[in-house]
Amino acid sequence: MKYDYDLFVIGAGSGGVRASRMASSFGAKVAVCEDLYMGGTCVNVGCVPKKLYVYASEYSRHFTESKGFGWSTGDISFDWATLRDNKTKEISRLNGIYDGILEKAKVEVIKGRGKLVDQHTVEVNGQKYTAERILLAVGGWPSVPDITGREHVISSNEIFDLETFPKRLVIVGGGYIGVEFAGIFNGLGSQVTLLHRGDLFLHGFDNEIRQFAAQEMPKKGVNLRFNTDVTSIEKQADESLKVNLKDGSFIIADTVLYATGRKPQLDNLGLENVNITVTDKGYIQVNEQFQTSEPSIYALGDATGGMELTPVALEEGMTLARGLYDNQPFKLDYSNIATTVFCQPNISTVGMTEEQARADYSNVVKYRSSFKAMKHTISGSDERTLMKILVDGDTDKVLGVHMVGPDAGEIMQGIAIAIKAGATKADFDATIGIHPTAAEEFVTMREPVTD
Repeated sequence: MKYDYDLFVIGAGSGGVRASRMASSFGAKVAVCEDLYMGGTCVNVGCVPKKLYVYASEYSRHFTESKGFGWSTGDISFDWATLRDNKTKEISRLNGIYDGILEKAKVEVIKGRGKLVDQHTVEVNGQKYTAERILLAVGGWPSVPDITGREHVISSNEIFDLETFPKRLVIVGGGYIGVEFAGIFNGLGSQVTLLHRGDLFLHGFDNEIRQFAAQEMPKKGVNLRFNTDVTSIEKQADESLKVNLKDGSFIIADTVLYATGRKPQLDNLGLENVNITVTDKGYIQVNEQFQTSEPSIYALGDATGGMELTPVALEEGMTLARGLYDNQPFKLDYSNIATTVFCQPNISTVGMTEEQARADYSNVVKYRSSFKAMKHTISGSDERTLMKILVDGDTDKVLGVHMVGPDAGEIMQGIAIAIKAGATKADFDATIGIHPTAAEEFVTMREPVTD
């Protein structure tokens, strides 16, 4: 049978764009449809605007700390509209770049929501397109629980474009998004309270790292409240929001951000028309070749329940295109993927947590250093940095590396290469440090710790 396309991609986010562009470069005839914005979550309401806002939020601290170095900054002020509008201009520029990338790659872009009609047909805006293979790269969407007053809250989709700056912000949720926005809006001048129903935020990260971050964030002014549940949210006469808590107390806020997780965008996708298995948690089930239970339909990225990181979706898109159209193996190693939480101070990690390492290895040796960075000896800040290395004592192989401190992500990327290459602690010890830097601490830790 002759199809309109070799590959039809639903979703022009990171994974979908990479898969379509590479598949086309290998000779496939490709189309991609998108009903929202080119570049998906990362470019529009995720990593890119988030990092721009992180940069903006750090200036307040730099101004304050500069006094110890002899600078007199005078009165300073922050204009939310300037940041918001400049961010919007940059995102528009990036949207155009994505359009250009696909056009140059000879990928046909169709504006609209794609819906599966059958295992080889997609409908967009009432028109049907056939394809030998279909790729679902639909990404995720913020999930807000069904609480009383739900209509008064916002998600991470709306937080970037608020009409007015919230002087009092309540954030509900203790994952990446909640913790990062707590630092951002605190730095921009908002009074921030972060609520999390668990004992400690950032579940899944190394416990010592989580505890250290929980000690450092309040130093900058973020109010952390753990073991706290919201029962309802009420709008007051003055337009403020009353956040009622399970213990009977309440908080008054201008804005309430719910950062309580994301779910795959599977609504109106037409899954009922094909034989695709969806897991109990609502993710599309795929095999190691990104193939669903419908052999002609594939899926990747956030919709499949793996690591919800842009570089992972990009690599999955590349791997899929190579496997389908360039006779290369479907081989993607998910171990030792570095990640960073751009809270303040940053958290970055690669490899095993201490809890994972001790569960899998009988002789784990830990190296740790906690110190005040050189900058803060005269900046007046009491911020501290934590670094730790976990080693298999039997083989000397480094199992995990973790850091809380400024530029942790920039430092960890290089270390991730070493871990991927199988570095041992002896390799770290034999590496001469760059002085004076915080990063050199990773190659000068010699004495193990026992706690």
